[in-house]
Amino acid sequence: MLISTRLLFKRLLWRTLKRSLSTKATPEPSSFSIAQQLITKIKVGGPITVADYMKHVLLNPQAGYYMHRDVLGEKGDFVTSPELSQMFGELLAIWFVNEWSKVGLPKPVQIVELGPGRGTLCYDILRIFERFRLLEPGLTTVHLVEVSPHLTKLQSDLLSPFDVPITWHKHLDDVPDQFGFYLAHEFFDVLPIHQFKKTERGYREILIDADGPEKFRFVLAPGETAVGKCFVSADETRDFVEVCPEGLILADKLAKRIESHGGLGLIVDYGHGGKSADTFRAFKRHKLHDPLVEPGSADLTADVDFEAIRKVVSGSMEFISVSRF
Repeated sequence: MLISTRLLFKRLLWRTLKRSLSTKATPEPSSFSIAQQLITKIKVGGPITVADYMKHVLLNPQAGYYMHRDVLGEKGDFVTSPELSQMFGELLAIWFVNEWSKVGLPKPVQIVELGPGRGTLCYDILRIFERFRLLEPGLTTVHLVEVSPHLTKLQSDLLSPFDVPITWHKHLDDVPDQFGFYLAHEFFDVLPIHQFKKTERGYREILIDADGPEKFRFVLAPGETAVGKCFVSADETRDFVEVCPEGLILADKLAKRIESHGGLGLIVDYGHGGKSADTFRAFKRHKLHDPLVEPGSADLTADVDFEAIRKVVSGSMEFISVSRF
């Protein structure tokens, strides 16, 4: 598995160069409704983890940030590389075809993308496959792992011109086991994280509590939490620790799939090699935003710990910068 990381603190700001693929601005979900849901949840069960907060804000079926509107592009909150230039996807496609040829072009092959956004990256990859006549019946299939109904619709509309079977899945486990190209571009950074702070009594998990009507604040757990016992090692020395259990589990699944059935995996994200501190933040209209203010109106993200992923997948990956890749 090959892993590439952009060592950047902020997402790319919108540049003068932009893709023609754009959609009309869509109304924001009610941040009030999400805030009220979270406050009710806290009143019933007490302060919640940062991970629970992220999952509710981003993926709540009724008003989650990703679920019902287009959040990318000039009129959204952030922009990704494929939205800036088609060259990014084209180069990835050529790289995969080259690596695929090195192992004898085993067939059939599947393209699997996690969190495809609007589908722009997949579109650019399929154009190259089409140019190389790799979309013939029975040769290539596409599997997109997506939970947002709105983004699924955008992906379906954009990719409809290609004569290739495309299937949508809620989970990676639902994707067939066979040789494939697994791609996660700016996907791991939105997976929920747990945060821990070093205290005189050991590491304590940072939780989120209500702070009056529709407001929230960070607090420390009074004692050890289950996640802390499992994921904060006894020899840890950092003052601040972030862990992403879902990301580690997903990376392990990808590595095992590739080891068992063949293929390539590429994770492209901004992150660090295990030395970073507090990276939990929000982006709204291309600017940093307080993650506890107006939940549901901004993207929530945290840097990816590639060193933790490297330990999980053992020797089956390489950790490089995008410029070197």
